[in-house]
Amino acid sequence: MAEAPSIIVVGTDTGVGKTVVTALLTRAFARAGRPVVPFKPVASGAVAGPDGPIWADTSFLAKASGVPEDEVGLYRLTKPLAPHVAARDDGVTIDTDRIIERFRELSGAGSAVLLEGVGGALVPLDDRRDVLDLAVGLGLPAIVVARPAIGTLNHTALTIAECRNRGVDVLGIVVNRMASNPGEAERSNVDELARLTGIPVVGVVGEIAGIDVDAGDLGEIDDHLDDIDLDALAPSLPDYQTAITADAEHVWHPFTAMREYLGEDPAPLMVARASGCQLEDTNGRRYIDGVSSLWVTVHGHRVRELDDAVRAQLGKVAHSTLLGLSNEPSAVLAGKLAEVAPEGLTRVFYSDNGSTAVEIALKMAFQFWRQTGRPEKGRFVSFVNAYHGDTIGAVSVGGIDLFHQQFGPMLFDATKVHAAYCYRCPVGTSYPGCGLRCLDALEEKLAAEAERTAALVMEPKVQGAAGILVQPPGYLRRIADLCREHDVLLIADEVATGFGRTGSMFACEQEDVRPDLMAVAKGITGGYLPLAATLATERIYEAFLGTYEESKQFFHGHTYTGNPLACAVAIANLDLIERHDVVARAARSADALARMLEPVAAMAHVGDVRRAGMMVGIELVADKSTGDAFPVAERVGRRVILKARERGVIIRPLGDTIVFMPPLAIPEADLRELVDVTAWAIAEVTEG
Repeated sequence: MAEAPSIIVVGTDTGVGKTVVTALLTRAFARAGRPVVPFKPVASGAVAGPDGPIWADTSFLAKASGVPEDEVGLYRLTKPLAPHVAARDDGVTIDTDRIIERFRELSGAGSAVLLEGVGGALVPLDDRRDVLDLAVGLGLPAIVVARPAIGTLNHTALTIAECRNRGVDVLGIVVNRMASNPGEAERSNVDELARLTGIPVVGVVGEIAGIDVDAGDLGEIDDHLDDIDLDALAPSLPDYQTAITADAEHVWHPFTAMREYLGEDPAPLMVARASGCQLEDTNGRRYIDGVSSLWVTVHGHRVRELDDAVRAQLGKVAHSTLLGLSNEPSAVLAGKLAEVAPEGLTRVFYSDNGSTAVEIALKMAFQFWRQTGRPEKGRFVSFVNAYHGDTIGAVSVGGIDLFHQQFGPMLFDATKVHAAYCYRCPVGTSYPGCGLRCLDALEEKLAAEAERTAALVMEPKVQGAAGILVQPPGYLRRIADLCREHDVLLIADEVATGFGRTGSMFACEQEDVRPDLMAVAKGITGGYLPLAATLATERIYEAFLGTYEESKQFFHGHTYTGNPLACAVAIANLDLIERHDVVARAARSADALARMLEPVAAMAHVGDVRRAGMMVGIELVADKSTGDAFPVAERVGRRVILKARERGVIIRPLGDTIVFMPPLAIPEADLRELVDVTAWAIAEVTEG
């Protein structure tokens, strides 16, 4: 007989008897030799007992299961109110991360867990999460407990619809408290529930005589163990083999050596689900998302407010073009972006990814000078080690030979100057005594070529794809001043650094830099949908104003420019960032991260640890004293990230620099595990 599954028991509303059903399931599974542990993390409403207050539900479950009451419950609140209200009155904060951690401790001991909700499925536990959020966070299927009387069709259908919206599988419905002589409505409701929802009714539990939950009296509960079909509660596991085969036979992965990928042992990881800051593969194994799914996730996965924003917009319109028309979400989002962007960036041009946002900025800068009487200003300045995307224009101003060199014949010529790389200084000095000599070449170039230069494009504060190369203080400010001095437009590529990654909303803010053009993407939708924007000043925008006959308009556009779904979730993302003070919280997490990384920096084969906010690069070296690199053929970085995967952490290498960039909302416990596992993997590969 199969092992009992871990399940969340939710109700259509309060008073439907979830605790009785949870106790019944606990004893039925035990009788079948499939033991489970009941867990009711929040109980509200104490009754007076001879030795003090009693929380009837947890006492009842403890007696039904033989599990100590302290293990059955976690939060016991005095008043019979909604949990977040009762907690507030008791001066308690319900920590849903602690609930999830406690669940994992119980299930980690080898037992399946029946997690009982409180009230209905959508009852709030705190200001952000409700009961169903626990199911999402833990990847649990649900049993829905419903009453048989009139109203159950509506309540049950709504509960199951919300479960489906949240990605929670419903194994079955248990109709509880069926009278011994039910009326016609009660009798017909059982079949109607299954027909209406498409979910099987796996149990019809009659009124249990003699039961007294308040007194912990089990009554005749054992006489009803057969009222629930346990075998019908086995979760149906998805068959992912079709997808795995199609991936191997048809999918061409970006930046991936496909022969190596297809030959991986174990097989390549395929993500099936996600919640919070963790991903789950097709085998049900969970991993900390140490790279924010390629630097995009802000609040984590399956965030209720963001899910709701997409669903709400789907009920209106999924897409409408911006070519000659507008739509509400794109207009509202543009206003919000102008509010949070560095001062002066008031105009928003949408696209769908970081490469196109940069490409648009380049074309805008080029056309701007042609339409303001300076057509000779057509060249661009960028930096060695820069990465601005993979379209032709973005590659032309890129500076990573491994990515860009082979496309040389296709590209336009751009002036490249050395970028700051303090660990391996390109001019052989060291900060802070260097006086930023690495910028001498840029100063000379601008002095000589300003009359022909349209714009300088850079990643402010940190070059991401180069290996998290963090620029020293004053570097960005000096570049901005040089651009102003020589009348060269400044394009800030904040695709990776924007939306809180470096400790401020945008990296430019840290040195009070106000670019002429700014490209944003990645975190703009919180990691939900493709969207990008190029922000421009009024000076830039006004150069494109004219009549149709003047042909001053910007001849560029994308089919999905300003997509309403993406813009709607981006609005919700910005609202969450503001409401929960995410940037300030991320800055505090970054301080904790800095402390966690101190022992990593001391490791034998760690040459340099670079960090800008929550962006981290750990450069591995063969010899710490000389900084000599490992031979490329040893693939040290690749081996480290695969080793970390063995212990449930996903990180990525950039050569032999290990990069992690977790969601800004990552709990401190997960952040600690991310750092510890990374350090362990580095030691295993470089010292083992």
